[in-house]
Amino acid sequence: MTRFLTLCAALMLASPVMSAELGDDGLHKADWMRDTFKDLSEDLEEANAEGKRLVIMVEQRGCIYCTKMHKEVFSRDEIAGYIRENYFVVQMNLHGDTEVTDFDGEVLSEKASAQKWGVLFTPTILFLPEAVEEDATAAKAAVAMMPGAFGPGTTIDMFTWVNEKRYELDSGEDFQRYHARRIQERDNGSFD
Repeated sequence: MTRFLTLCAALMLASPVMSAELGDDGLHKADWMRDTFKDLSEDLEEANAEGKRLVIMVEQRGCIYCTKMHKEVFSRDEIAGYIRENYFVVQMNLHGDTEVTDFDGEVLSEKASAQKWGVLFTPTILFLPEAVEEDATAAKAAVAMMPGAFGPGTTIDMFTWVNEKRYELDSGEDFQRYHARRIQERDNGSFD
């Protein structure tokens, strides 16, 4: 009986705490994602009103890398909690037909918007600033873009780097240097 309980406990610890479910569109749905009209100026205004940063997450049905991110990265309590607390996440379908109103006022389908923004991979995450010029596109306004699937450390470091506005600092610590420093700190036992 003890061996059985030990095995059950090990299996529970090895599996993700909470994995996003698939929606009718075949995309993963996390509780920190927002269902909006996809008018990016309105989404930015709402994000700012909540004191959060706007993120556009582009995914597609059947994407094995999106599944990997949702099962292995976004399911971690510390990452999901950080996103939930600091970000206003709008999901878009790389091949979707839902209308999106870009910051420049152009209304296109999700798939045409993704093409306009040069999104080639899923998942791709666009991190937006608190203010966007009226004639800018989401891709041009983005302070960072994360194309593809990454591990938990890289992902949380990118979300933290953007949230702390480290891209504005004159310290010369771009994301790669910041991430390398954070890896070193984690290796030395620092988990701040």
